[in-house]
Amino acid sequence: MNKDNLPVRSYKGTRDFYPMDMCYRNWYFSKVREVVEGFCYEEYHTPLLEPYEVYAAKSGDEVAGEQLYCFEDKGGRKIAIRPELTPSVARLVAARLEELTFPLRWYSIANVMRYEKPQKGRLREHWQVNVDIFGADEIEAELEIISIISRIMHTFQAKPDMFRIKINNRKFFTDVLTDVLKVKNTDVKTISRIVDKKAKMSQEKYYDWLKETGLTQDKIELLDKIFSSNLEEIIRMIHIDSKGANELSRLFQLLDETGLLRYCEFDFSIVRGFDYYTGTVFEVYDTSPENRRSLFGGGRYDNLVSMFKQRNISGIGFGLGDVTFQHFLEGNDLIPDKIYKSQQVLIARFPDVPVSEYFKLAEDLWSVHVKTSIYFSAHDKLGKQLKFAEKKGYSLVIILGVDELKENKITIKYLDSTTQVTVKRDECAGKIKEFPG
Repeated sequence: MNKDNLPVRSYKGTRDFYPMDMCYRNWYFSKVREVVEGFCYEEYHTPLLEPYEVYAAKSGDEVAGEQLYCFEDKGGRKIAIRPELTPSVARLVAARLEELTFPLRWYSIANVMRYEKPQKGRLREHWQVNVDIFGADEIEAELEIISIISRIMHTFQAKPDMFRIKINNRKFFTDVLTDVLKVKNTDVKTISRIVDKKAKMSQEKYYDWLKETGLTQDKIELLDKIFSSNLEEIIRMIHIDSKGANELSRLFQLLDETGLLRYCEFDFSIVRGFDYYTGTVFEVYDTSPENRRSLFGGGRYDNLVSMFKQRNISGIGFGLGDVTFQHFLEGNDLIPDKIYKSQQVLIARFPDVPVSEYFKLAEDLWSVHVKTSIYFSAHDKLGKQLKFAEKKGYSLVIILGVDELKENKITIKYLDSTTQVTVKRDECAGKIKEFPG
């Protein structure tokens, strides 16, 4: 082996997408686009690189401090590779604030990078669908976002018992901690981060970390009791008029009235890891015992645009990563085989037929949008050409030999069966368009 050979593996935590992988990815993205554009959302895109400050300000210590890919460019500017999309789209909104008509319904599909330990469902680079509403303060915005999520799940044929949308509210979480547990406002953010990571650590480490914030054993036990309580029971524990409680109560009422409640449940432990969330937060969970984990999530953020301009524009949305969602689809057998059949027609070659005849035939098919290619070597036997077609996943092979050329006919061989038909050359395109594959 030549020691000077460069490595063939991609950078740790990233993926190469071979043609078969792209078949899946294009199918997946097209299904999501179909849903969000059906709700009248418009697509945007932002650069891969952003000023470091865009993410350092609001993404949270874990992302900005530990996971952010950042460097200094040749002009001495501190630059970051986007770890998520929400601060970037807030920058876009702020940049044309006076020109835009609110509310905005925007979405994007882009790759993001975080320096994390690669593991199942989590890589350093993944592709993410971001769906956001800007300028809608009403709780109906939450209802629309949850409706989009349920529609996406249905589009991929997910049954209601395959997933749950778990919902909480950051304001409500803060009110409960400060009023019931008497936690200082300055400690709420730290405790929320601990709660957000609860499932990723041992119970002993979780309790030790809570104690470091000043929580006594009695308060930790009370917090555990709150986690196992329903929304009405927790509301009865607080002694203040909680705006977060009112928002949750109204949201669950609307979910009930619209039939979406069957996919949703209240969960006080849902807080989300980003610092910018200010109200409703939610996560979509896979209910399968083999993959019982969060698939994606989001929430309301009402102060991101004000980082760039002195104006408060409300926002709510979610980010759907492709890695965890693919595991969900694979685990529930929801990826149809037909998406991987990218080729349709191969035109076989014979040495005594001019190549121009094959290109004329191909032009007839290309003009009616039939995916077609011509076999390169005219000297390979037909059997070898047919084996190539089967290996590459072609559906049909067109045979145009000397006899067919003289009679102005072609033979269509169906590779998924032993049948073939001979038709007039000018009927070829129409006959192939009838083929269901």
